[in-house]
Amino acid sequence: MRSETAQLIKLEDYKETPYVIENVSLVFKLQPEATEVISTLTLSKRKGTKVGAPLELDGDDLTLVSAAIDGAVLAKEAYEASPAKLVVHTPPADTFKLEVVTKVNPTTNTKLEGLYLSQGIYCTQCEAEGFRRITYYYDRPDVLSVFTTRIEADKATNPILLGNGNPQDAGDIEGTDRHFAVWHDPHPKPAYLFALVAGDLACTSEKYTTASGKPVDLNIYVEKGNEDRTDWSMDSLIRSMRWDEKVFGREYDLDVFNIVAVSAFNMGAMENKGLNIFNDKYILADSDTATDVDYEGIETVVAHEYFHNWTGNRITCREWFQLCLKEGLTVFRDQEFSSDERSRPVKRIADVIRLKSRQFPEDQGPLSHPVRPTEYKEINNFYTATVYDKGAELVRMIKTILGADGFRKGMDLYFERHDGDASTIEDFLKCFEDANKLDLSHFSLWYHQSGTPFVKANGSYDEAAKTFTLELEQNTAATPGQDEKKPFFIPVRFGLVGPNGDDLAYTSVEGAEVDGDLLHLTEDKQTVVFHGIGSKPVPSLLREFSAPVKLESTLSREDQIFLMRHDIDPFNRWQATQTLMTELLIELTNGEEPAGKDAFIEALGHMAEDENLDYAFRGFGLMLPSEQDIALEIGKEVDTDAIGKARDAFSKEIGVTLYDTFKRIYDAMEMPATFSPDALSAGKRALKLRCLSYLGAAQTEESATLTKAHFDNADNMTDRMGALTVLVIWQLAGAQDALKAFEARHKDTALAMDKWLSIAARAPSEDAIAAIRTLTEHPAFSWDNPNRIYALIGGFLGGNTRGFHAADGSGYDYLAEITLQLDKTNPQVASRMAKSFGTWKNMNAERRVKAEAALKRILAADQQLSTDVKEIVELCLD
Repeated sequence: MRSETAQLIKLEDYKETPYVIENVSLVFKLQPEATEVISTLTLSKRKGTKVGAPLELDGDDLTLVSAAIDGAVLAKEAYEASPAKLVVHTPPADTFKLEVVTKVNPTTNTKLEGLYLSQGIYCTQCEAEGFRRITYYYDRPDVLSVFTTRIEADKATNPILLGNGNPQDAGDIEGTDRHFAVWHDPHPKPAYLFALVAGDLACTSEKYTTASGKPVDLNIYVEKGNEDRTDWSMDSLIRSMRWDEKVFGREYDLDVFNIVAVSAFNMGAMENKGLNIFNDKYILADSDTATDVDYEGIETVVAHEYFHNWTGNRITCREWFQLCLKEGLTVFRDQEFSSDERSRPVKRIADVIRLKSRQFPEDQGPLSHPVRPTEYKEINNFYTATVYDKGAELVRMIKTILGADGFRKGMDLYFERHDGDASTIEDFLKCFEDANKLDLSHFSLWYHQSGTPFVKANGSYDEAAKTFTLELEQNTAATPGQDEKKPFFIPVRFGLVGPNGDDLAYTSVEGAEVDGDLLHLTEDKQTVVFHGIGSKPVPSLLREFSAPVKLESTLSREDQIFLMRHDIDPFNRWQATQTLMTELLIELTNGEEPAGKDAFIEALGHMAEDENLDYAFRGFGLMLPSEQDIALEIGKEVDTDAIGKARDAFSKEIGVTLYDTFKRIYDAMEMPATFSPDALSAGKRALKLRCLSYLGAAQTEESATLTKAHFDNADNMTDRMGALTVLVIWQLAGAQDALKAFEARHKDTALAMDKWLSIAARAPSEDAIAAIRTLTEHPAFSWDNPNRIYALIGGFLGGNTRGFHAADGSGYDYLAEITLQLDKTNPQVASRMAKSFGTWKNMNAERRVKAEAALKRILAADQQLSTDVKEIVELCLD
């Protein structure tokens, strides 16, 4: 475990390595408790490196067996070895081969980094710095080498041996019960993309032919018995390969593409070259165990990891500060893929909900950092919503500014210019500048400045002059390490909505660069005047959520309801609904009786029944902001109990007022006889379940009976889990029976029981922590499996706001306790749990005192904290 004295890594200190690793030959002699790794590196002195300069390679908890150069064993005085580093004092002058033998224990590797053994399967996870737990190496992304890997293992227990690239050789090892396989990857790659899997696995296969006619073998390896749950993931893979050829002109470049699904994995998935390793929740699906959300998640994650083949693998990042160059860009690509495969407006809404619920809190709290940070202690802590989700928004803004053709020209130049490189954000932006002959230096502030900009908008109409004046002002609050902020380049897509719901045309405009429906906000304040406006418009701003900002407008509630009913931009129809809901809920939280509440509920009913709208869109439109969303909007002196009570009361009022409407929609929604995860069917289920949730909120005897019947008659997991959630959250009659029935049906299916754990974690309870402790003793839960922890503990921290932020501090005390517990075995998971402290300063004084005390107890604990956890806790307290 890396110590609490880990050094601060700074972007400004970047230097190339003194030696180049041209080729890597690896031999793994797999044994559960003593795997021998033989690493042979072909090195050469980089130009400018002094003759005899020391060679320093990274390690982490390694045991060195031997070291040799060009076949000669090194004398003890020729090198220095520790678990964290290997230093060869005076290497040969030019090119040489370094052979290093290490031993590792896969069985005891509970961190799930490097090489580990779980449920009989050998697996690796090397991003970000896991390769150094296997052998000594320049474990950094700018060191690109050609890898050849030989894997040796017991044949009976490990019949499948997989590595990066293409298979080269395989066979039995004479005189033993072991066998071997050799894999070669012709594409130079950094060590974080190295992968190895060995075990007794089942396989499903398909053939694929690329656009240029190249045949590719596609294989998905799973634990035996799960083969029939891979159809959707294979279909998603094939569709993503075709899409990338069509939209970005990118073909696959190896003879085989292998996916392996394992149950013990810290991340969602990993894009290792030619051998993607997945958390099995993002591969396995059938109607009985996976919801529509699961199907969409599988489609997205399979596409994301495949798209990394070019944006991440063929072109990687120079150092980890450039992480958004591969992750943000690839998230944008998977979002575009899913938008083309499903409903673009609905997908956009879903992505923005995710951004606002995950990234906005990060941007407004102690963990705020730029999309490209400039320093860190533990890189695992920077796999954040800011890097991924906000990073994707930055790429989207580039496309918005340049248009589809200009964006494609820039991407084509990026692939042409940097294939085989370890690149930077500057390299990326330069390609768009050169391809389109423009300057993006102002736009680049988005990568360097942290925080969410606030944009204030005020509009006024002059009937006599036929002008509409739009006053815009942007401001970004101070964030850790950045007190002063320069104005951002904010692309504002807009419409001026006339009385009949159509956008009004304008004859001319002054005060800003405006191209059609796109306005460039580039200064702190701008006054934009539109001429030739024949009637008073209602401005519709930030259409399609054209920039990741928070908009404050002076629109009346009548204007918001007008947009909610008439805006031609689906996203802004949804946004108007959410804005109104949030305003009303905040007033209710403050004990006020909001003006316009009845008019809003009436408009909500019209939206629910509008058959011109997409089913899924109507489902999203009816969804109330979460308690976390409301807390974030309030921002300070938050009382989560007051928020929860207000939200419950408003949900019930909507349910009672629109009961007949929701019941009518529910009864009329005809579902296909056979389950299908397609967008139309999923949208119907989403709308029907949203109606059921409001009927449940009404808490009538009829709605309880209806919800229990929905659960009992469900023929798929979406309906079963949806009804169970309504029963449990609203504590309707039959809730406990339904929980027991779900458990009995799915007790042997871990991924399904994760859903059961997450629902149980969200259940209202007077003593939430006691309920969670009881659930940790359930056979379905395990402290050794990240999925179980994310389902139960993560479900509680993220989905039970009143329980976690209980006024007595019990939620904070429990988080401190489990953070310390997990830090001893899996620091990555521990630090992710600790990030839930990120909003503690927004709470009221009573809660702040208790949260601060819990954070300080973590630092004062009688154990050595990992860098992962210590950094997060210190940032939260700073």
